[in-house]
Parts: sequence; C-alpha cells; structure tokens
Amino acid sequence: MSRHNSSNKGFTSTGKPWQLKYFETFEQRSDALHREIQLKKWKSRDAILNLIEEK
Repeated sequence: MSRHNSSNKGFTSTGKPWQLKYFETFEQRSDALHREIQLKKWKSRDAILNLIEEK
C-alpha cells in the first residue's frame, strides 16, 4: 500500500490515497493467485461489497 500511495506515476497514482478494505491469507502463493483470479472475474459490485462487509 505504501508503494501505491508514494508513487507519482503509473496506474495506481490516480486514485490516492489507496486504502486496504479486504484481505485473505493463504499458506501457498498459488492458492492466493487462484483466489485473486476468482475475485477479479466477479462483475457484480454488490457481490464484492458483500464480501467486504462479511469480514
């Protein structure tokens, strides 16, 4: 997060300051990448907001 908020160029620089709203932990990096791909395929804003509110 600090890298995103400190950079003055690139895609992430336009939406400052970034805030962490949700995270999950995994033992294996491959499991985390699979979960990330799954979440990025979600097109429903409501589904994503519901996931954030569950935590």
